[in-house]
Amino acid sequence: MIEITGKLSKGLVYFTGEDIECLITFTNPPTPSHQKSQSHNDSFENLAWASAQVHCQCSTNSKIINTEKNKTTTTTPQPTAVNASTTTFAPWQQDSGHAVVNTTPKILFCDLRLSPGESKTYIYRETIPADSPPSYRGQSVKYSYKITIGTQRVNTPIKLLRVPFRVLSLSELPEVAICNDSVDLSPNNPFMETQEREKPLDIALQTLQNVTARRSPNFYNITNGRGRVVRFCLFKNSYKLGEDIVGTFDFSNATVSCAQVSVSLQSEEHITDEFRQSKISSPNLVNYNRHHEVCLGLKYSQLVLPIPLHVTPDFTTDIVILKWRLHFEFVTTPKLIEMPNETTQQWQGPSSLDVETMVWDLPLHIYPSIATTNYVQQTKYNIVI
Repeated sequence: MIEITGKLSKGLVYFTGEDIECLITFTNPPTPSHQKSQSHNDSFENLAWASAQVHCQCSTNSKIINTEKNKTTTTTPQPTAVNASTTTFAPWQQDSGHAVVNTTPKILFCDLRLSPGESKTYIYRETIPADSPPSYRGQSVKYSYKITIGTQRVNTPIKLLRVPFRVLSLSELPEVAICNDSVDLSPNNPFMETQEREKPLDIALQTLQNVTARRSPNFYNITNGRGRVVRFCLFKNSYKLGEDIVGTFDFSNATVSCAQVSVSLQSEEHITDEFRQSKISSPNLVNYNRHHEVCLGLKYSQLVLPIPLHVTPDFTTDIVILKWRLHFEFVTTPKLIEMPNETTQQWQGPSSLDVETMVWDLPLHIYPSIATTNYVQQTKYNIVI
């Protein structure tokens, strides 16, 4: 019996273009003292080989997406058929859907022999392709990533260990002009260390920091057919996962009374025309955090709406486009309601109101966040063969 354990050394979340590292340990448990082998060779355990590979599996809803065209979107070549599924390392064929990312399998060892109580650890490293889609669980499309470790004894079927992880895409960041072929005109000093050029991932992370840190307040005068309802201010339009969306409402110059306001953070899942089954083009909407407030009589109010860490930022693939927006609902009254002021001695609110509801959508951008890796809370995945 051999126990195989897989553990990611840098956490469970990675960016596209980042290196992923997995520690894979093969252990032959100690033989109990009451069990004695007939020969010295009986106590050894052997494995013929072991390989590891990163793959991204895409599963779709066949009622919404044209699955025939979907099968042609695989970006990594893969065999069209595997005759001996029990003896060929093809992990993507045992999962639902089809693989859109397949890295080249790497051999960990050939002919491993472990004595009782002995273990060996191998380090598997791979770079996640920069053009890979992010991890996503939508209503019509799902993208999931795994490291699959396959191993086999002689004349036995292959055993697979899967280590799932999450990928965040940086492809939606604004493009940054990078000139790698430019001539270095700085003085050539043989006593100074040569400065290494920044890696594309480092440049992308710096761009991410710059885009989401930039504050540029935008003001929106929200009106209906009867006049001005409110003036809304959003302090910036680009956010990272885990940030708070902060805004203010100004009702001081309103000509229409607003009784209540609600704001929802919504994701929009758009299926591209090429893969959509029907001609209906309405996106799939999912509501997340919601802000609700009765604002009748208020001159000023504020909005604080946190962005969950588990959601998927903006991204685009051949099949699906994910966007984000703030969805506003204003409950207004046809007539302006006079509110009490400093000179009012007695005032009674209306017992009933005739109301109208108006909606407004404000697009915004959500990008990945640079989170600190937690080395303590990490999950180990194992199998026994």
